[in-house]
Amino acid sequence: MRNNIEKLTGYIEKLLSEKERVIVAIDGNCGSGKTTLARAVSEHFSCPVIHTDDFFLRPEQRTEERLSEVGGNIDYERFKEEVTASLGKGVDFYYTPYDCGRGSLGEKIPVKMERVIIVEGSYSLHPCFGKYYDFSVFLTAEKTIIHNRLRNRNERLFSRFINEWIPKENAYFEAFSVAKKADVIIDTTESGAL
Repeated sequence: MRNNIEKLTGYIEKLLSEKERVIVAIDGNCGSGKTTLARAVSEHFSCPVIHTDDFFLRPEQRTEERLSEVGGNIDYERFKEEVTASLGKGVDFYYTPYDCGRGSLGEKIPVKMERVIIVEGSYSLHPCFGKYYDFSVFLTAEKTIIHNRLRNRNERLFSRFINEWIPKENAYFEAFSVAKKADVIIDTTESGAL
């Protein structure tokens, strides 16, 4: 994983030599290491990370129509309103994460407009957000490695990953050519357990 961290921080440092602020989007397969990579880069730059997992659909939004929409299982309306609109203005802001455990919105999270801001998670490169980022990354790994990581992460939810979430992600990746449009693709197969 160290090589991937060095690779990404190198790209960001180069951009920082040219720009006042760099917004990075990290998308990719579940179990590919998006959160781990974002955390490491955040520690390097002392910058905030915004997680698209905080924008899961609330129960009342999970209609059959919405869930059949490619990329529709994220609250992209709220993400646009609370995150991308503020990133575009370059001002500090708050966003309200969805708390899966409680089944409702949680406490507001403040985001300071640091020199680097990371948005990580599946659907972070959804085209409905526009190009709010300066640099985009797509993470992937071999299928068996991803399955092992997901099983180790949460055995109880493993079947939902396989039967529900991964097919939805794959439909989104294919429909919007997400990997092809990313600035860089990083394969984390050899990165060990994440």
